[in-house]
Amino acid sequence: MLFVAFDPIYKLPLPKGHRFPMEKYELLPKQLLHEGTCLPTDFIAPKAVDTATVCRVHDKNYVTDLLSLNLDAKAVRKIGFPLSEDLISREFCIAGGTISGAVHALEHGIALNIAGGTHHAYRAHGEAFCLLNDQAIAAQYLLDQGLASKILILDLDVHQGNGTAEIFSTEPRVITCSFHGAKNYPFKKEKSDVDIPFPDATTDAEYLSILEKMLPELMATHQPDFVFYLCGVDILATDKLGRLGMTLSGAKARDTLVLDYCKNHHLPVQCSMGGGYSPDIKVIIEAHANTFRVARELYA
Repeated sequence: MLFVAFDPIYKLPLPKGHRFPMEKYELLPKQLLHEGTCLPTDFIAPKAVDTATVCRVHDKNYVTDLLSLNLDAKAVRKIGFPLSEDLISREFCIAGGTISGAVHALEHGIALNIAGGTHHAYRAHGEAFCLLNDQAIAAQYLLDQGLASKILILDLDVHQGNGTAEIFSTEPRVITCSFHGAKNYPFKKEKSDVDIPFPDATTDAEYLSILEKMLPELMATHQPDFVFYLCGVDILATDKLGRLGMTLSGAKARDTLVLDYCKNHHLPVQCSMGGGYSPDIKVIIEAHANTFRVARELYA
């Protein structure tokens, strides 16, 4: 049985011409149900995480300003979304879904969040469509509850997980690893525990050979007992905000490498979907759906 948290508040009022493809959060679960990859019983509408849990990762003043819609105009521009109660509720629900999924994965091996992967959220500010860092919040929750002792956050979105790296820069129990485009946003990178920058137009073969070599080395060196996997599909050559040269089959092979390793080594894994900005929404849905197809095949 898969555990899939879906986005309960995806229809946010955005400015005309906004680049973020919100419709993918509605279309992806429909596609997964239509093709039989997921069953209705696989899905849950997550409950909002409590403020105290969020504040274990994020600065209390920042969280208070979010909840009161009191961020200044510069901070709102940095986030990229118009600030609203629905947006804040959505972020708290996404983080709640990632926590619930992580707990589920401890027993069943895997869980997936159709939203999430908000890795540009720092301890005390948000940026680039990210307000709260869902996987960071969930990782800290597992540590606080004694449910994990060493956590790997494996970030394979095309953009460096700068917020995650900053949040856990002094936490030895959380290993941050980011594979990303060297010339992509953020242009000033933070220091993850492991950073693998790729040149523009990196192909499937180049990317996958490095991942296949690095993955067992990373696991052997750090020996995590839980993995958070950020599986953004903005690594595709078609992506408007990415600069790599990967194909749909290459992105699916990436997911297979990661999830197969976790399954074979009995490592519970929580997946958050992260970015995907190809002009054709069908390409975005196909790429994200492949992650679920791989999970269903491996964890049937």
